[in-house]
Amino acid sequence: MDLSIVTTMYGSAPYLQEFYERVADEAQKITSSYEIIFVNDGSPDNSLDIAVKLYENDSKVRVLDLSRNFGHHKAMMTGLSHARGKLVFLIDCDLEEEPELLDVFYQKRMELDCDVVYGVQKNRKGNWFEKVTGAIYYRLLRQLSGIDFPKNVVTVRLMTRRYVKSLLRHRERELDMAGIWYITGYKQVSLTIIKHSKGETTYNFSKKLGILINAVTSFSNRPLIFIFYLGLLISSISAYCILDLVARKILFGIGLEGWTSLIVSIWFIGGLIISFLGIIGIYISKIFIETKQRPYSIIREIYQHSLKQK
Repeated sequence: MDLSIVTTMYGSAPYLQEFYERVADEAQKITSSYEIIFVNDGSPDNSLDIAVKLYENDSKVRVLDLSRNFGHHKAMMTGLSHARGKLVFLIDCDLEEEPELLDVFYQKRMELDCDVVYGVQKNRKGNWFEKVTGAIYYRLLRQLSGIDFPKNVVTVRLMTRRYVKSLLRHRERELDMAGIWYITGYKQVSLTIIKHSKGETTYNFSKKLGILINAVTSFSNRPLIFIFYLGLLISSISAYCILDLVARKILFGIGLEGWTSLIVSIWFIGGLIISFLGIIGIYISKIFIETKQRPYSIIREIYQHSLKQK
């Protein structure tokens, strides 16, 4: 098979029919040997019913119905693990990323002979809050992880079979796809695209903060190193203050009166300790989750035609 198109579904019912027609038209420009894989990530609407009807009417359509909602990243990895094409096109089906990018990305890959062509936004979509928090996210991620992640990466990408096979070797249960895409390596080329907005984003500030924490702790031990050096600095300052107080008392008979500074110091050190324990706890929880070796997702049912029909 020449081409696999992989997309995930969650609240996608309004877009599926148009997405299918547009992406199928683009696939036929490239090859007649292709498949379209819809992964139902526990969608609460009738996305599954629409996808199954598409499967019934088109032998090139496959549907993976997950047993529940596992999350966007895990659903993507599940779809990629079932892709059979020499090239794999990953895209969201909400039409924020245009299906016509398939042909654009294909021509770019043929021109540059690379393993991945991926999309980046020149300017982030959304209101000022989305743009500001997005800029802060990538700046902090780069600083704290020490990895030069591309900015404003989106889902859509065209990948070779060997890249996808290498990508699937990552078995983390706490997935951050942007990081895994990057560290897998190979020759990757970015292409600036326009990502349309279909409404308010579901990623509020708390979700974005959670994604940042997960990304940093998944790819870097710098927070732990920071804790060590900050603790060393505080200990050094404390030791200096103690020596200064002892010297003042012995040489000049001057003692420090009042409890305000003491209470403030206790609260300050106590807050640092709690924060540091929380950071260490995040890393320990990741170890706990990874050692369980639970699957990315569980597939309830697969709708597919035999290869002979393709």
